[in-house]
Formats: sequence, structure tokens, C-alpha cells
Amino acid sequence: MPVIEHIQTYPVIYPTSGHFRFLEDSAGRPTGRQTVVVRLLADNGEQGWGQCVPIPRWSYETLESVTSTIQTYLAPTLKGVEVEDEREIQRRMDTAIAPSFSTGQPICKAGIDLALWDLRGRLAGRHVRELWGQAGLPNLTLSWTLNPRSLAEVDALVQEGMERGYRHFNVKVAPDMDFDISLCKRVRELAPDSFLWADANGGYDEGTAERAVRGLADSGCDVLEQPLPANCLTGYQRLKKLNALPILLDEGVVSARDLEEFIALDMLDGVAMKPARCGGLTSARRQCRILRERGLILLGSGLTDPDISLAASSALFSAFGVSTPLALNGPQFLQGSILTEPVEAREGSLIVPDGPGLGVDVDEQALTKCARIDSDG
Repeated sequence: MPVIEHIQTYPVIYPTSGHFRFLEDSAGRPTGRQTVVVRLLADNGEQGWGQCVPIPRWSYETLESVTSTIQTYLAPTLKGVEVEDEREIQRRMDTAIAPSFSTGQPICKAGIDLALWDLRGRLAGRHVRELWGQAGLPNLTLSWTLNPRSLAEVDALVQEGMERGYRHFNVKVAPDMDFDISLCKRVRELAPDSFLWADANGGYDEGTAERAVRGLADSGCDVLEQPLPANCLTGYQRLKKLNALPILLDEGVVSARDLEEFIALDMLDGVAMKPARCGGLTSARRQCRILRERGLILLGSGLTDPDISLAASSALFSAFGVSTPLALNGPQFLQGSILTEPVEAREGSLIVPDGPGLGVDVDEQALTKCARIDSDG
């Protein structure tokens, strides 16, 4: 059985296009999309590729913390472990970087988890969906992300999405409830048949959220994601009891244990799933199964994923047959690729890669050219 021999990290920053508040600094200047590509080599010479996608304005993890954590803590503890030994790999990572409330540094650990699944698929000569016993969907419907700075921008942004073949929209809201309601009303007018998904990223206080959930429901929204900060547990219980609009969690759900606890507390109607947020595909698959077993909403989302991370997300949502429009907006906001054949969005749909592993191949010359640093772990 092959064992982990070596792990390398390659910090890569993708150029961005358009306005997206999480990919800008406090002055509104674009920062690029920071990532860390992970190369995992087995002792038999085979390799797998993963990608960490930190966003400091969304979570506490950074390009620098991801790189140093893999090099200094995770790579040494994983050396010599069998590639297929999921339990031991998880135990060692969680021992090296302990949990706090939930999984410690999940965005960092996700890159290694993706590389392991890519490697397992390559060793078997099959796509990861096949390893999971799923045929999967060949294409996934996408939604177009809107985060306008004024109502005057809305019509043009919706039109841009429609011109690129998108028919569904996810809207960044909070903290200005009145603006948010007007925004969603206008999007609903322009796209009456769309799936309209509002995402507050924890930006409302409890009083505002209770008013906003009713107003957004009246404006035509279909779901509201993460209206409150992740630690407002009783606030989520109160919002769900209103039954005004399905309440989805995002930032606060990292491990499967978190999800089980929050379901028991009756805090949510579903989850906007992000493999990168959960420590990778291993945990995300468990959570998807829990949601399906409990009859809760499973929506697909991401952290503006490029390349390898996008391929992994598409594999997960394809395997679980997620037909609701996905908020995977990497193709909307990012430029460039380190893949031999980039993951493509056509007419509002994502074509799911189907090669071995995660389905994509890294162009190592392009990676070396794009990487800020080529560092060993």
C-alpha cells in the first residue's frame, strides 16, 4: 500500500475581475485570490494535487498561515502514513493542529484532503465519484453572484450574468436591511423565474435579522444564508421558528459533529456546503449524507474556488446530484489557470471534470511560473 512520502506547497495568487468585497482590502483595492497549491507524493512515485483557498476577510486563515502550517506541522506528521488510511491521517492532522470550537485550520487541512482524494483516484484509475460509488451529474447549474455597491448597479450586473447564460442569482446582503430588501426586490423583478439566494455572511444583529428575514421573504428570496454570526446559537433558533424563510448555515458548520449538534438544537433548515470550509471532501461528504438523511436543504457553495478546489467542489456536488443552482463563482471573478484544461463554465453551467482523481491535471510549468514561492514541506 503506497504511503505519503513528501508534501510540497506552492502559493499562487490569481488575478481577479469585477468587484467582490472578500477579494479586496479595506480600501476597496483588489488583492487577488490567494491560494496554496498542495502536491502530495507517494513512495511509489504517484502524486495527487490539492488546493487551499484562504480568504482573510472571510476567515482567520491566510496564505502565510496555510503555508507554514503545512510545512512545519502537517507534512512531517503525515510522512509514512498509508494513503488509504483516512482515520489515521485525520487523527494525525488533528493532533498536530488541535481543534478549538471545531476543526483547527480547516481551510489549510482541506488542501491536503483534496490531494489525498486526487491521489487515491489516480491510483485506482477512476474519478473520485466512482470511488464513492456515484455516477454523478455531468453538468451543474450555477448562480451569478451580485454584491452591488448601489442600487444603480443592479440592472447592469444582472444583465451581465444573463448575457453569460446565467439565470439564477445569489446576492450578498447585510448589514443594511432596507438596501438588501430593495436589492432583492429588483433582482426578482428582473429575473422572476430565478432561484434567488441571499447570503448575509453573519452580518446582521439579531434584531435586524428578525426583521430582515420577513422582508427578504416578501421581496422574493428563496433562502437566507448565515444571517447571524456563527456563535449566535439561540438567535438561529428564534429565526428558524419564524418560518418566514429557510435559514441556511455556512461559516459556523465546519465538522460533521457541528452539524449534528446544530440540527439537534433546531437551528437550521439546511447548509450552504463548502468543502474548503469543512477541511475537505472527507468531512463534506459526511455532512452531505447527514443533510440528505434528515431531509434538510443541501446547497452547493464555495470560497471563490479556482482550478483544483473548484474541481473538488464540482465532484462533491455532482456525486450528490445537487440540481439547485450552485454559488461557485470562481469562473465569474477569477482569471488564469494552472491546469492543462481549465474547469469551464458555459452558459451558466459548470462542466464537471471526469478524469482520474479530481478529474484535472496541473500544468507544472504554468504552476512554477505562477507560484510566488516553491517551498518544500
